[in-house]
Amino acid sequence: MHFNKLKSRKKVFFRTAGLFIVAGWLVMMGVLVKKLHFAESPPNTGFANGQVGIEGDERQWKEIFLKERKVGYAVSMLGSQDQEYVVREELFLRLDLMGLGQNLYGSTQVRLDRSLRLKNFKMMMTSGVVRFEISGKVEHRVLVVTDERHGAQRVQRIPLEEVPMLAASLPFFFKTRSFTPGERFFLPLFDPVTLSQKKIPFKVKGKETVTLNRIPYEAFRLEGELWGNPIIFWIDEEGGTLKEEGFMGLTTVRSSASKAPKGLEGGDGDDLYEIFAVSANRLIQYPKGLVYLKLRLEGVDLSNPYLNRSRQRMDGAFLEITKELLPSKSLPLLPFHDLHEEELSFMAPEFHVESDDPQVMNMAAEIAGDSRDPLCVAGRLLQWVYRNIEKKPVLSIPSALEVLRTRVGDCNEHAVLLTALLRASGIPARLSIGLVYGRDKFYYHAWTEAWLGEWISMDPTLNQMPVDASHIKWIEGNLSRQVEIARVMDKLKIEVIDFRHD
Repeated sequence: MHFNKLKSRKKVFFRTAGLFIVAGWLVMMGVLVKKLHFAESPPNTGFANGQVGIEGDERQWKEIFLKERKVGYAVSMLGSQDQEYVVREELFLRLDLMGLGQNLYGSTQVRLDRSLRLKNFKMMMTSGVVRFEISGKVEHRVLVVTDERHGAQRVQRIPLEEVPMLAASLPFFFKTRSFTPGERFFLPLFDPVTLSQKKIPFKVKGKETVTLNRIPYEAFRLEGELWGNPIIFWIDEEGGTLKEEGFMGLTTVRSSASKAPKGLEGGDGDDLYEIFAVSANRLIQYPKGLVYLKLRLEGVDLSNPYLNRSRQRMDGAFLEITKELLPSKSLPLLPFHDLHEEELSFMAPEFHVESDDPQVMNMAAEIAGDSRDPLCVAGRLLQWVYRNIEKKPVLSIPSALEVLRTRVGDCNEHAVLLTALLRASGIPARLSIGLVYGRDKFYYHAWTEAWLGEWISMDPTLNQMPVDASHIKWIEGNLSRQVEIARVMDKLKIEVIDFRHD
């Protein structure tokens, strides 16, 4: 019986690894980027005097590797049109998730002024039945982003410090400037997937030889850091990008139109589910029944405030997790009144948590029925998501409306939909990201917390309310926060000290 339960857990809580791969690729290759700011001297970017010196059309092919295994390819094209540049990028990825081959196709089109500053963009990703589309345009110092899914437009206005440029145009931009060993700069970054902005520090470490297809090249080595992980670029003496390496084991190398699409492997390589797992020193039988877990954590920064809240308590390097109890006293009937500011902040819709959409609101009302008891409503919503969403790995960006339409996904899709349904029902809810135990490892996972007089954890993927004590909460919030857990990958070490069951 324990084997079957452990096996079932294995199939349902791996979503975050796929999300990190998609986000990591977009960061490296196709995300919005502001212009480079150099920390030690005034920037020599070519922006100050207007136009950059790129003439004619250019095309660059790249092969994509994950842990030295070829998993995809991409092509970037830059063309000149009237008084602007047009960048087009297409990518294809083939990845293994839980033994299933998953294909992802993405395309991006960007219009830039003659200084390579962004004017507008449109990005699309599709994987199986799941499709993600987003577009944006710069209006003065505001980026107006539109989610174009579901036959309706959702718009968000994001203030910018300055007009951005696109990372897909970065290889072309490199050709317009020179590098000096020891030079430091920042790459401020806007990610349309998480709608977040970051500044990535870079340093030109010096020159070294890079060999591609048995041909040596002299290249500048640029080292940076993203979400606590190193990123390295090798740029040849003409400004061409030879190789990129770093985030989540992704590597891209310069290729050709004849070679890039060939040799994709699938079905027999490392599974993302296993690549991003954290091993434990002991086997825990029947983790679903855990009410207490004590761990020793090493290898990462343990000052994270989420490790020491509610059901979790940190003491030095030791983390104790205690399964919370459901409220024992009666709660006020819905809708709640007199909520504090913190709870009210988790009632509002977000870009991918569309709790104000009529489809989500109508479904929430249908599931709740005539009940106004918060605990009863929360339980009904949990059960509905658990029973009606097919547990299947997908490579895309989770959206409550998209999950409601496709009825398929893994832990992030389950959690995003439940969070939206709870908010639509008048119950404050928030997303939690962390790790959960299965077999002899801890795997990245997403679940929900609902305000029921106090914050109560709910896992619609594993059908738990509250969740078992093997759930380690590392961060909370939407996609802009979730990717921060990437900083613990390949670094976190977990030692199981003690545990107790019901």
